[in-house]
Amino acid sequence: MLLLAAATETGLLRQLEQALPTETTSLRPPLAGSSDAVHQKLLLTLLFLGAVGLHRTWDLRSYTGEGLAKLSGRKRAYGYRYTEAFLSQVAHAGGADGLTDALARWTTDLWHSEAEDPDEIRSLTCYVDGHRKPVYSEVLIPRGLIGRLGTVLGCRALVLLHDEQGHPLLVTTHRGDQHLMVGLPSIIARYERNEERVQVKRIIVDREGMATEFLAGLHAEGRTVVTILQTNQYRDLTSFCDVGSFVPLSTDAKGKIIREVAPARITLPRPDSSGKPLDLQVALIRDRRRLIPVVPGEEDATLPERWDADLPQKERIWWQEGWQATAALAKEMTVKLIPIVTTAPTIDAVELAQTYMVNAIPSERVLPFNVSTCPPI
Repeated sequence: MLLLAAATETGLLRQLEQALPTETTSLRPPLAGSSDAVHQKLLLTLLFLGAVGLHRTWDLRSYTGEGLAKLSGRKRAYGYRYTEAFLSQVAHAGGADGLTDALARWTTDLWHSEAEDPDEIRSLTCYVDGHRKPVYSEVLIPRGLIGRLGTVLGCRALVLLHDEQGHPLLVTTHRGDQHLMVGLPSIIARYERNEERVQVKRIIVDREGMATEFLAGLHAEGRTVVTILQTNQYRDLTSFCDVGSFVPLSTDAKGKIIREVAPARITLPRPDSSGKPLDLQVALIRDRRRLIPVVPGEEDATLPERWDADLPQKERIWWQEGWQATAALAKEMTVKLIPIVTTAPTIDAVELAQTYMVNAIPSERVLPFNVSTCPPI
């Protein structure tokens, strides 16, 4: 009952009820006894599925507990068919977007109180990430690579917007093959459209959003982007300029330095030849726990003529009796580099590295209720 009281007192139920479509769809008959009280209990059922260990409405088919009934104010919890029919009716009536926006407004009010000056524009630092969830359906839907499973499946793509403390603010659902660089501008625009007095000034995104033109476009809008370089965009320390002194970033339990960071700068060419190169500030992290082979330079990239060209002439007679193979020379190793980049004009390397590392929030941390993630039955 405490959860029920919290949802009521914070205005979540009121905002969700107001966001429900008022016109019933012609594709589905209206629900029997479809009153405001029934709508409230159905919304509570959906909100508190996770509180009783259920992950989706399908799990209601085998649910026999009493917890969900008490949380929704009923003697018995709603079953799968009735709850799914309500979701389907809301989706067909175009209510999914309204409920998603209402939940986004509620989460913003919950974690970010309004400014004292009503005309003041609040600036937020947000983390944007993409996540693909497999969907098993008899209907063909777009496919995508599910990172957790490592396979290509029919899926829905989620774009998640968190604040710098990790609080979820907005989640939107798209085609399974949508790239994050398409979803990021749309979710930022949608969030700012709902919150007229809030502007996302700083965006932290993973390497999927690392594209020169993409970063240049966001920078032109007055936004600061923090991301990580892709491995094919640099080779080693020689790829960066103005590299400063390395300072400790993190240590292990024994006080040994395991990561160190230094400020640097890198200039990336833009695909459009008429555009100016993009100058990025870098927090260059050296991870002492990870060693990688040294990448040969262009002058050393030629392959030997023979597989045994590095052996002395006497050791190449492998066809003679008594010949023994000798161990190949060990590859030269170097410390792993992790370049965190930003479009900001100046940086504090330690702060920039910690900002990216702290805001690398797992994608599974999603909003508790989003009708648009539920495919119609």
